[in-house]
Amino acid sequence: MNKAATELPILTIALCAGEASGDLLGAHLMNAIRTRYPRVQFVGIGGPRMLAAGIQSLYDQEKLAVRGFVEVVKKLPEILAIRRGLIRSLKQIKPQVFVGIDAPDFNLGVAESLKQAGIATVHYVSPSVWAWRRKRVKKIVKQVDEVLCLFPMEPELYRQAGGRARFVGHPLAQTLPLVIDRKAKRQQLKLSEQAPVFVLMPGSRVSEIDFMAPIFLQAAEIIHQRYPQAQFLLPLATAATRQRMQDILAQPVWKKLPIRLMSAHAEMACQAADVALVTSGTATLEVALCQCPMVISYKISPLTYAYVKHKIKVPYVGLPNILLDKNVVPELLQSNATPQKLAEAVIHWYESPQEVHDLQADFSALHQQLHLNTDELSAQAVLQHATGQI
Repeated sequence: MNKAATELPILTIALCAGEASGDLLGAHLMNAIRTRYPRVQFVGIGGPRMLAAGIQSLYDQEKLAVRGFVEVVKKLPEILAIRRGLIRSLKQIKPQVFVGIDAPDFNLGVAESLKQAGIATVHYVSPSVWAWRRKRVKKIVKQVDEVLCLFPMEPELYRQAGGRARFVGHPLAQTLPLVIDRKAKRQQLKLSEQAPVFVLMPGSRVSEIDFMAPIFLQAAEIIHQRYPQAQFLLPLATAATRQRMQDILAQPVWKKLPIRLMSAHAEMACQAADVALVTSGTATLEVALCQCPMVISYKISPLTYAYVKHKIKVPYVGLPNILLDKNVVPELLQSNATPQKLAEAVIHWYESPQEVHDLQADFSALHQQLHLNTDELSAQAVLQHATGQI
């Protein structure tokens, strides 16, 4: 650290990421902030990547990684207790800025309380206000000082409501290469260059693993019967999801299925694979930016599904389809999320090279659209709020 840097005041920046995708964003943001402003310390809630980047995590991130209306209700007392405790701690610590990373149902409430206490607040990753509950925008602009948006159509919605927002691009588009060398990735992973390689991505939360993994594994069995030389990669983002997946795979019925578990490295798996079977969410965009054909699936409890299905205002649930505004990859949801249908859709991609070529052209265009220096732009925005230069 040079002399000029040592003369800077120490900044305390609070961050809160509620799940694995937010943990990745948070770690990139922390490293970019530290590069621009070395005298910084981080506190809040983060997962393994943010812990490695140096955050003092006040609570276990995994306790917040719950999906679905019914599932959240069961955990609500614990989640609310964590939120109260986090607000109380951060009011005592008095960080220069609080950055809520995704997880809007949790983070926006924290931001609102801290903003009322005079702490600058930023929300990183706009909620899907363009997809459902658009009226939330008016409330969000009162809860936070600025929203950092990953998609180009989002900032205008906040500006129309009198708030601040900026498009910072998507970090995955920044970090993933525009041209994929699938052969090199297979060599790196010691995979056969000739055998079919499929990725299974049943979710980033334990609750998603419980719902989706058995269906994905049954689909893998069907695929394996058709391609006996097939290899299956299963990247897992957290220790908790890895442990749950190991428990499932320990069941005798899965003993003969050639599954390789991977600790994170989903992007490496997708760059090496022929096709991915993926649970709807942020992971679908990662798969697209890896130029990997995919089948998107999702299944939640019937009660949760009944609650949300009439609120969705877009025709798709998968980010590649939403952002490209056309049905480029199949979505098999709820009653259509059967092992047979999933396997057939995966096999179709594997046996349709021209369709894959056309799909990858769409994915490349999407990559170009989202490619900005996201880490730098986000770090700049957070530091502007932290230092009062906004």
